[in-house]
Amino acid sequence: MAPEIRTVADSDLTDWTRALNTGFLRPPEASKEEVDIRRSHIGQELDRVQGAFDRGRCVGTFRSFTQRLTAVGGTEVAADAITNVSVSPTHRRQGLLSRMMERDLRAAQERGEVVASLIAAEYPIYGRYGFGPATWVTEWRVDVARAGLDARYSGPACGGRVDFADGAEVRELGPALHERLRARQHGMIDRRERWWRVNTGLLPFPNQPWTEPFYVLYRSPDGSVDGLLAYAGDSKWEGKLPHNTASVLGMLAASPAAERALWHFLFSVDWVTQVATGYRPPDDLLPLLLGDPRAAQVTTHADFLWLRPLDVPRLLEARTYPVPGSLVLELSDRAGLAGGRYLLEAGPDGASCAPTTRSADLTMDIGELGTLWLGDESVARLAALGRVAEEREGAAGRADLLLRTPRRPWCPDIF
Repeated sequence: MAPEIRTVADSDLTDWTRALNTGFLRPPEASKEEVDIRRSHIGQELDRVQGAFDRGRCVGTFRSFTQRLTAVGGTEVAADAITNVSVSPTHRRQGLLSRMMERDLRAAQERGEVVASLIAAEYPIYGRYGFGPATWVTEWRVDVARAGLDARYSGPACGGRVDFADGAEVRELGPALHERLRARQHGMIDRRERWWRVNTGLLPFPNQPWTEPFYVLYRSPDGSVDGLLAYAGDSKWEGKLPHNTASVLGMLAASPAAERALWHFLFSVDWVTQVATGYRPPDDLLPLLLGDPRAAQVTTHADFLWLRPLDVPRLLEARTYPVPGSLVLELSDRAGLAGGRYLLEAGPDGASCAPTTRSADLTMDIGELGTLWLGDESVARLAALGRVAEEREGAAGRADLLLRTPRRPWCPDIF
């Protein structure tokens, strides 16, 4: 008898949490404290939590929640954010994920959410469900001695200032800064009040012991908080010489001046010989900020936020376009959710998108549109890979003029 897929009740959360921990190779237990924290995270969206149950035991987990995602140009769209996906090793390759995914995506479409989002633990899993990688991240490890920044640094040259802060100040000042940045950084997602509590130690998970990091605020010359840095340090000495690494846990900067000031501050901290940047946008300022960009060695470069279109017209109408133009897109969707042929007519003053019978300019899978929507990938490159078919000569180049963005999208948050 096939396992049952159903919405999880509150009384199932202990078993569901145990199954989630099993799937993620964490100790297969579920303390009351952890279950209570997960209940708090789920909040009023318990009806969006699914489980696969075999003879009364939870063997698969799946959860989604409402998310706000910034499109190119700053408009936000409603997204179906998918997380906590696992299938126990005893029940792999039985279609449990496919069944849970289908239920969730159809419900999201009925709610009017225009796109689904997730952070993929493994690359090969989600393409078959119509997702495509839409943002990437890069992580650098920087040799401070070779970086070539001014060793006589004594504060921002722009006239601003940096100050240490505590968790309470971060909870007070961080959300407004984050929203300022999210309003113009395509690819960013909203942070609920709970996010700030978790990431300042008020709501730690039992299996993730909390260690207070260093918080630094950058204030511009007019006194506004334009930057926030959180970092951790270690203490390693050999032969009476420091070998310490400052590891960035998060950085928000609402201006290039704030970004430069926070990096310069971090590279000036005594005894720090290496900086681990954490996940940053691939076109981050950092390497070129250094006197010797080769001091920054890439340690991670990988896909991050994946997107799955659910309402193509609304999705394409939500973003801005730098030049006027039109495209006819033929989209295949094996799930039958958002496929079809659509005419996009777009320009700096707005866009319209609707089904059409006109001949297609480009043909692709719905997941490729997820990859292209935020402007990071090249249509011409996907065509060269055979993932987009150019039905009309020059269509890939015209599409790139419409869709590509000057700076790359970025999502700083795992969810």
